[in-house]
Amino acid sequence: MGQQSPRDIQKRTFDFAIRTVKMVDRLPRTLAAVEIGRQVLHSSTSIGANVQEADAAESKKDFVHKMGIARKEAQETRYWLGIIRAAILLNDPEIESLWKESDELARILFAIIKSARTQIAT
Repeated sequence: MGQQSPRDIQKRTFDFAIRTVKMVDRLPRTLAAVEIGRQVLHSSTSIGANVQEADAAESKKDFVHKMGIARKEAQETRYWLGIIRAAILLNDPEIESLWKESDELARILFAIIKSARTQIAT
């Protein structure tokens, strides 16, 4: 995983959101796909938005809180991508790649939160 700089995680979450937006545009126009597409679009774009907010946090506690929201959004995105993978776009390599990236983002954000909490405690 390695150490992520703030700019790295901002770029990575931005790029992830763009990829997800493009994937949602490829979903079929069925009721289920449209509704799940809305969910994944909201959660995936929220990851980077919360990382941006954390960058302007007013305190370490505020930073941890905003990064925690970003992590929750990454986990939610992973859930919705799993549904898309299982029920809508079966065997799509981009869905698999997005699912893996959402998992990695959640893990990276957890590591950032853990490190920031350690700094608060000391």
